[in-house]
Amino acid sequence: MKSFKIVGKYKGEEQLDTREHPEGYTPFKEMPANIFAVVANLAAIVLFLALYILTVAIRPGVRLSPLGFIIAMLCLVPHEFLHALCFKGDVKMYHALSKGMLFVHGTEDMTKLRFVMMSLCPNIVFGLIPFVLFLIFPQLTVLGSMGILSLSMGAGDYYNVFNALTQMPKGSLTYLSGFHSYWYIPEVDGGSK
Repeated sequence: MKSFKIVGKYKGEEQLDTREHPEGYTPFKEMPANIFAVVANLAAIVLFLALYILTVAIRPGVRLSPLGFIIAMLCLVPHEFLHALCFKGDVKMYHALSKGMLFVHGTEDMTKLRFVMMSLCPNIVFGLIPFVLFLIFPQLTVLGSMGILSLSMGAGDYYNVFNALTQMPKGSLTYLSGFHSYWYIPEVDGGSK
């Protein structure tokens, strides 16, 4: 990442960086931002409940730790910073706390694999690894609680991964412009695709 800037409150798409679209670009089929915020938050609740039920089924009688939930909430900014580290260009961070949104934004091209890894990286670090460690060592209830909540809060990231995996053809690149994602197949060998 070249630079990281915390912009602050997200007020609307006109605030986000845009870029010129390359030839043959295709917009992702995405839900509108206001609907996305509601759906992502509802999906987070459903995912939290599913992970909690899984935990109780695997480790009956275990009690989760409130401290783990607090740590997960404190990891929100580091979560976004891990996303930002996966960018090579400039990255800006925004929040819309009233909609339960905190996100980073950059406009550079990414391969499908890099985009998926960028999207999943903080969910693996703050969610999956602590949760798996808890399942192996049930006395680590702080890690279990942290993992469950962190995995749940990644619902918006999972939506982006789903879009990339189902909409991007082999060899395509993706980028953000405004609040929307696009993909295109780069020209190879002096102009042929």
